[in-house]
Amino acid sequence: LLYAMKRVKDKTHKRFSSRDGLYHFREVLSRGEGALPPVDLRPEDTAILLYTGGTTGLAKGAELTHANLVANALQARHWVWDIKDGQEVILTALPLFHSYAMTACHHLAIQCKSAMVLLPRFEPMQVMKAIHKYRVTIFPGVPTMYVAINHHPKAGKFNLASVRVCISGGAPLPVEVQTKFEQLTGGRLVEGYGLSECSPVTHCNPIHGKRKAGSIGLPWPETDACVVDLETRQPLPPGQTGELMIRGPQVMKRYWRNPKETAQVLQNGWLATGDIARMDEEGFFYIVDRKKDMIVTGGLNVYPREIEEVLYEHPCVQEAAAIGVPDEYYGEHVKVYIVPKEGTHLSADDILRFCQGKLAKFKMPKEIEFRDALPKSLIGKVLRRELLAEHFAQQSRQASPGGECSREQR
Repeated sequence: LLYAMKRVKDKTHKRFSSRDGLYHFREVLSRGEGALPPVDLRPEDTAILLYTGGTTGLAKGAELTHANLVANALQARHWVWDIKDGQEVILTALPLFHSYAMTACHHLAIQCKSAMVLLPRFEPMQVMKAIHKYRVTIFPGVPTMYVAINHHPKAGKFNLASVRVCISGGAPLPVEVQTKFEQLTGGRLVEGYGLSECSPVTHCNPIHGKRKAGSIGLPWPETDACVVDLETRQPLPPGQTGELMIRGPQVMKRYWRNPKETAQVLQNGWLATGDIARMDEEGFFYIVDRKKDMIVTGGLNVYPREIEEVLYEHPCVQEAAAIGVPDEYYGEHVKVYIVPKEGTHLSADDILRFCQGKLAKFKMPKEIEFRDALPKSLIGKVLRRELLAEHFAQQSRQASPGGECSREQR
């Protein structure tokens, strides 16, 4: 394409030039001449710039090589060991510009010579119709997708039994969501883990065999993982909590034109993920939460995920998110946002009574806000930083004359 654009610019500059240097895509393609010049490619060359989601700050371009992409596709193919070449049907409701869909949908489909069912966006009815019509066998998704299908009033009207394998990524998978979806479809839904800097997958629970609820599973083939102390950066023994480090053939080359950020995350061949994790005695890893999302209240660490897991156990809670907000005495306290299931009513007192005995006192929510929806990224990841920004805006309105909160809070 760049070669074609150069030819167009050289020959017909006046027709296609613009003040902003933009060219009409179809015109460029129609007027390009000759074959593309041969390019000398090596496995270690950069194949794509894959930008991070920007959920914790500015997006950064991860330089992924041809070797990175091929390695992660092969790892995916071998992890789902019972794939039948040419016979699988992979549902692609995730956006293909995202690292997760790129590997788990597009590259995996190529590896196993199988079909993709492409949907322009995630809509529960369209997804269920597609599964029913095309006999989908593999459904990579994010937790909010499975939540939406679990609670859809017409879920029982479709035959979803063809679904055999579902890998959930992008965000923590609540145990209640996993259990209900498996009951609904009869397939296996397992939690995995990855990040754009790793092409993206590094861990997953076994599709068949032993798996552990709440765990991201085991490292993928040829992938090393360890947990290090946040201060000393020394490896920690099983059971202790620290930052998750990754080493493997899928780890990026660097951040595009960002040596400072690159030096912070690539350390002696290891990638610092920024996620807080622990490993058990059997080598299964657990994401406690993101380092940047950790809530520090009265000097004690609180991780949003453990609060959200409890909230998801409530039969009337459809979605939940926890954040830390400023507190004059404790430094921070826990605020939770809850989307009730349709047709149910919840109060702050209901939530507090439910959490009693399930959460330590310092982890109990001090504020509870009910909403119709939670802000999400394009793949359905809840954006806690947007909730925090909304909280500050809300506090500002309340502090102004006549300001008041229109939602139930405690």
